[in-house]
Amino acid sequence: MGTVDSASHYADELVGRAREAARRFKEYDQARVDRIVRAVYEAAYAAHTHLARLAYDETGMGVYEHKIIKNAWASLLVYDDIRDAKTVGEIHTDPVRGIIQIAQPKGPILATVPITNPTSTAIFKTLICMKTRNPVIFSAHRGARKCVKETLRILAEAAERAGAPAGSIQVMTRGQTEYVDHVMRHPDLALIIATGTSSIVGLAQKSGTPTLGVGPGNVPVFVHATADLPYAARCIVHSKTFDNGTVCASEQALVVEHDVADRLRPLLEARHTYFCTRAESEALGPVCFDMDNMRMRPEAVGQPAAVLAGRAGFAIPERTRLIVAEEDGVGPDHPLSHEILMPVLSLYRCDNYESAFNTCQAVNLRGGVGHTVGVYANDEGVIADFSQLDAARILVNQPCTQGAIGGICNRLRPSLTLACGTGAGNMSTDNISTEHLLNIHRVARLRPNTRWLDVRASALDESVGAADILERYNRTPGS
Repeated sequence: MGTVDSASHYADELVGRAREAARRFKEYDQARVDRIVRAVYEAAYAAHTHLARLAYDETGMGVYEHKIIKNAWASLLVYDDIRDAKTVGEIHTDPVRGIIQIAQPKGPILATVPITNPTSTAIFKTLICMKTRNPVIFSAHRGARKCVKETLRILAEAAERAGAPAGSIQVMTRGQTEYVDHVMRHPDLALIIATGTSSIVGLAQKSGTPTLGVGPGNVPVFVHATADLPYAARCIVHSKTFDNGTVCASEQALVVEHDVADRLRPLLEARHTYFCTRAESEALGPVCFDMDNMRMRPEAVGQPAAVLAGRAGFAIPERTRLIVAEEDGVGPDHPLSHEILMPVLSLYRCDNYESAFNTCQAVNLRGGVGHTVGVYANDEGVIADFSQLDAARILVNQPCTQGAIGGICNRLRPSLTLACGTGAGNMSTDNISTEHLLNIHRVARLRPNTRWLDVRASALDESVGAADILERYNRTPGS
């Protein structure tokens, strides 16, 4: 059998099982669904430390202890957020407008999983798919297939013990592009939740199947003179070094005016931040970013600061957590002005507020359109200015990593799929959750628009005139 035929047959088998599971799942009531979701949450939380170890050992990136936190967040906080949501049958009634909303599942979903957050993403997407009665097929990054497979084995067994249809949670065992592409293009696949590299998101968007995608996060963070500088320094280091910077919402560029930069530097250094010399910055750029292929270097993602400095040929103090490298421009000739998912932060010292604002805008547009912007300020005018930037999440006085994914520092929906709007080719600017995985049907009762019915009857369809509609409405009980 040729590769194309084999890939087509493989897609038919996977999606066929999911389609049968979807048929059965559609018959479940809310109580039955909620039992399944709780079982998945409990299994994920019970295994969150074990799964963190698997993810760390297999991917070789990030921080083991932080992966434990990610898994706990993806199970506990996501479950708490969706637990009481209505996702089956009648979910809202508006008696005044006469509209009842009915929730229906979309059908089989393909969910991609990145190497940066493998087990936590698998937990998160499983929970929101089970809550909405959508069978899910997972496609994991080749560098994280073992830990994702084990995660999904645990979750699938828990779901099926609680009554989920067989085939509700599946994982692709063949990750070659042609196999993934055939599943993405399968006519019975309802939706793709695409998280990962630009290439996998692009493949999904070209498939013809509706796609909830994401975009890269090149996150500028501006610290204004009115900010609480010790607090800002603490948040920035905490966020940018979390799991060695592997969350796409982590800070990428620190933008400050000169006087603020001078006051902020010792506060950052007190938290084990190393400031590069000009020569060290120039050496570090190519270690982090491949200028020929215009992408961050995969082998550098999530590596500790000491490893990155060593590869660039310079030494840093033993306890260093974060490297700051000063940049003087944004664009293709400035490697550290791009998205860098590692504990490296570019620094822009600006002459005035206008220059700082323009620099943040330039960084945001350099591969981070629609994603996230951070601002530390106690001046509402500054916050209003930054709210005009093209970012779905404007985070005020909070760490960007923890702020963007929601549920910790703010009331954004807890999510590991951060949509970035039409500028990034996405359908939404939301933190993706259960509401994006439902088809909402509407039962509309007769509610005449009397202003429209005042139009001369001769201008209306004579077969059903204004008088007929009003008479019928007035005879309706409870009208």
